[in-house]
Amino acid sequence: MGRGRVQLKRIENKINRQVTFSKRRSGLLKKANEISVLCDAEVALIVFSTKGKLFEYSSDPWLFHYEHYIHSMERILERYERYSYAEKQLISNDQQPPNENWILEHAKLKARVEVLHRNQRNFMGEGLDTLSLKELQNLEHQLESALKHIRSRKNQVMYESISELQKKDKALQEQNNVLAKKIKEKEKALAQTQTQEEQLGLQTTGDVPSLLITEPLESFNNIGGSSTPQAPGGSDGLLLGDNEESTTPTQPNNNNNLLPPWMIRPTINE
Repeated sequence: MGRGRVQLKRIENKINRQVTFSKRRSGLLKKANEISVLCDAEVALIVFSTKGKLFEYSSDPWLFHYEHYIHSMERILERYERYSYAEKQLISNDQQPPNENWILEHAKLKARVEVLHRNQRNFMGEGLDTLSLKELQNLEHQLESALKHIRSRKNQVMYESISELQKKDKALQEQNNVLAKKIKEKEKALAQTQTQEEQLGLQTTGDVPSLLITEPLESFNNIGGSSTPQAPGGSDGLLLGDNEESTTPTQPNNNNNLLPPWMIRPTINE
C-alpha cells in the first residue's frame, strides 16, 4: 500500500512534531550536502528549532579568503548581504535620502566587526564560556581544518626548499667535476713536460765521459816528448772500446818515454 500524502499544516502533537523535525532536518542537511557536492554550489543552511537551537550547514566549513581563513557560512552570508543590499539600492535609490543609507551601512559594518572580533577571541581560546557544545565542536573542527591547511602549506614550502637545495647541490657537483678534470689535465701536461726535460738532460750529459777520458790521455802521451801514433780521425792511440790485448804491449814504451834518451841502453841479444 502506498504512502499517503502528508497534509501541510502544523503538527499538534508535541512529540510527533519533534520527531518529524529531527527526521526532516537530517534529510534537509543531506540534500544540502548533495547539491553542494554534485553541483559544486555554495550552500548555506540555517535552521532554528522551536526552542531556539541552531542547526547550520555550509558547503566548505573552512576556506582561505583574503589572505586569512574564514568560515564558509560567514562568507556566504556576507555575499548574500552584498547582493541583497545592491538590489535594495537599485529599488530605493530615489526614495530614501543618502543619510539613511549611510546609517544602515554603518550599522551592518559595525555588526560585522563585532562578529569578527568575537571569532578572533574564540580562535585564541577566549570567550568560550558562552558557547554551546555544538559551537565548541564547530570551533574545534575549524581549528583542525586550519591546522591541516597550515601543515599542508608548510610541507609544500619544505619540499620546494629541499628541491631547490638539491638543484644547487647538483650544480656544485658538476662544477667540481669540471674543475677536477681541468686539474688532471694540467697535472698530466706538467708530468709530460718534466719527462721531456729529463730525457733532454740525459742526452746532454751522455757526451761528457768521452771528453774526460781523451783529454788526460793526450797530456800523458806528450810528457816524454814523443807522440804515439794516432788513429785515423785524429783520436789517440787508446780508443774507447779496445780490449786488454791491444793495450798491453804499449805499456813498456810509455815507461821508456819517461827516461832521457842517453839513459836508454840498447838491448844486446845474446
